[in-house]
Amino acid sequence: MTSILVLNGPNINLLGTRQPEVYGKTTLSQIETTCRATAAELGVELAFRQSNHEGVMIDEIHAARGVHDGIVLNAGAYTHTSIALMDAIASVELPAIEIHLSNVHAREPFRHVSYISKVSIGIICGFGPASYPLALRAMAGHLGVTA
Repeated sequence: MTSILVLNGPNINLLGTRQPEVYGKTTLSQIETTCRATAAELGVELAFRQSNHEGVMIDEIHAARGVHDGIVLNAGAYTHTSIALMDAIASVELPAIEIHLSNVHAREPFRHVSYISKVSIGIICGFGPASYPLALRAMAGHLGVTA
């Protein structure tokens, strides 16, 4: 069965309380529930992880090789700073989709730069929590899953 890793980066664990005017009031737990329902509908397996630590995220990406067929990544602020995450994604040779809850292109200029997009098949941003099921559907389609 097709398997997708959804990996969340720093501060994503604070969703629902962290800057709700930017990120909304939906919690990460609620997003996970939505992702699990979407995965079930699509007929794919789902692993859902979050870490505030870049090295742990790199370890998760490395461990995905041979286990998962694609990665949906909300790298948070690491999107704009982490060459190491970019290299990890390139190294495992799995398709990745970059996601963001907010429209990073309508925010501060430093958020317009993404190392992750350089190794991603696509980017979904600005749709709040709906970014996750959109990304899962896009990844399933890319992998040839038909529900």
